[in-house]
Amino acid sequence: MAVSRQDGGLSERLPHISDATLRDSAHMAGVEFGPKDAAVIADLLVRTGVDLVEVGMISGPSSKDEDLILATHESIGPDRSMSLVVVRDRPQATRALDEALRLGVTHVMFSIPTSEEHAALKLGTPSAKYLHSVARAAIQAAKDRGFHVTFSGEDGARTPRERLVPYVAAGFEAGADRFRLAETVAYLSPWQMEEKIADLTAIDGAEIEIHSHNMLGMAVANSLAAVRAGAEWISATVGGIGERGGNAPLAELLTSLRVVYGDTRFDLTHLTELSRAALAGAGLGEAFQSGPTTPHAFAYELPGQLSHPEAYETLPAELMGNSRELRVRSRLTPALVTWALADEAADLDVDAFTVWLTSRQEQRGNPLLDADAVRKSAVEFRAL
Repeated sequence: MAVSRQDGGLSERLPHISDATLRDSAHMAGVEFGPKDAAVIADLLVRTGVDLVEVGMISGPSSKDEDLILATHESIGPDRSMSLVVVRDRPQATRALDEALRLGVTHVMFSIPTSEEHAALKLGTPSAKYLHSVARAAIQAAKDRGFHVTFSGEDGARTPRERLVPYVAAGFEAGADRFRLAETVAYLSPWQMEEKIADLTAIDGAEIEIHSHNMLGMAVANSLAAVRAGAEWISATVGGIGERGGNAPLAELLTSLRVVYGDTRFDLTHLTELSRAALAGAGLGEAFQSGPTTPHAFAYELPGQLSHPEAYETLPAELMGNSRELRVRSRLTPALVTWALADEAADLDVDAFTVWLTSRQEQRGNPLLDADAVRKSAVEFRAL
């Protein structure tokens, strides 16, 4: 798909988006989604335009994520879903693939550690030869069972080129459909990411995905850098939910694609509802987060910002399904009160009301006010 580009270095192709909220959350301390959460989140993701919803982790029989996987299949169908399959050795991978088949999974993503540190820890040896052997056997077994196969480079960001490139090439030779570079340990700058991905997209027939963690705050930037280098897929999560500082946050990613790429493929109006559903299901509440779907994103206490939001907003609140709000504690002014009251200000002494409301706020410890609270206070003032 051609792109109307603002930056001559951007890729000629717009990326596909996969979302790992319902899978990566399994690694996040204290977060456990239920089947109802999975159904709602998966549906909203597909309505937004996300291509693939990653759900659950399968390491063998009787997967703990069976209910999540089945609920997601029920909500959006197995063809829009993908489940992670852990690969540690051939017998274990075979058992896990049989479980995936039983659950009706059609698209698997293999978690395979590629760095020497992670391979030694999880495969029992840092040997590149053994790594290739295990990956090749798992890929061939999955293709024999009819799966679409994405294989990963777990801790790929720290895997040296001379180890990573032959591994990726061998995976495609074994029949894999896509490779995901997992920045398991946030490690790369955007320019380093671009160089690493360019090594992989140079492999004949390679289809590359990036899954970036956000510990350094560069997951979205690194994802866009990967696209510049030819990656065709980006993996994200709602609200950046995930372990170790989280992942590339979906809302920030999609709005960045809109602004930087001119990408209008996604229905951003679902993003705020989606973020709230995921944060509620994860038990994370509404503590401050950055990005365009939070309660803070379009909250103002300056009259000029409320009256002329187009001068301050990268994209309008409504585009993300969010709303523009007044939030103020002690910085009350007649102009701000007039904006909050709108037509109701016509028969009110706004200056006197502002003085009264400011005094009452001070007495009560400056609780948070929105426009509705200001209007209710005006009713009380009129009754005095």
